[in-house]
Amino acid sequence: MTSIQNLDGYATTASCARAGFPAVRYPSAASFFDAYAQQAAKAADSLDPSALDKAAEILLTAYSSGANVFSCGNGGSAAIANHFQCDHIKGVRTMTDLAPRVVSLSTNIELVTAIANDIGYEDVFAYQLESLAAPGDVLIAISSSGRSPNIVRAIMWARQHDLRTIALTGFDGGDARLAADVSIHVDGVNYGIIEDTHQEIMHALAQYIRQSRMSADTISESVF
Repeated sequence: MTSIQNLDGYATTASCARAGFPAVRYPSAASFFDAYAQQAAKAADSLDPSALDKAAEILLTAYSSGANVFSCGNGGSAAIANHFQCDHIKGVRTMTDLAPRVVSLSTNIELVTAIANDIGYEDVFAYQLESLAAPGDVLIAISSSGRSPNIVRAIMWARQHDLRTIALTGFDGGDARLAADVSIHVDGVNYGIIEDTHQEIMHALAQYIRQSRMSADTISESVF
């Protein structure tokens, strides 16, 4: 059985990769997009509503109390982690009484590569948490496979040091899904669709928290 490398750095089988979407060749970009959109809708429908509510509660408590929130991810998930910092500082703060303290552990390429080169890539997130985090802080870890060693290690370190943990996962969720306090799991086997759904979750959490601290009149007059 042929092994291929997935975007989280883990080997998966070619037969497993072929079992999902797309399973056939599409004749045009438009037809592919239609099928992609249908799969994306199914992915969104697969989310556990209670996990979304729990994650929002953890984040709102952190933002209200002045705790730090750390985000992290690899590859496309790193982009979502960085975007999380943007929207959960700038977006949530706009026209609310909140001033979120959010740090993406994926954003400092000098620090990430120094840790990876001198210590090991599996430590790039946990090592930063050792210097930056305190009990009561929050870690949100984003990983399509849920199996990336640096993601799992960061979650385990966070739990051992009394941080609340949220994982955004796909495929079978891996160890990250099992280890986190709250797992927002996307039932999907296509990296693009899983990452798109994680991005939707990131935006929805930011906008939900923002509107929860605004008056009805302010909401109706605002652009989100």
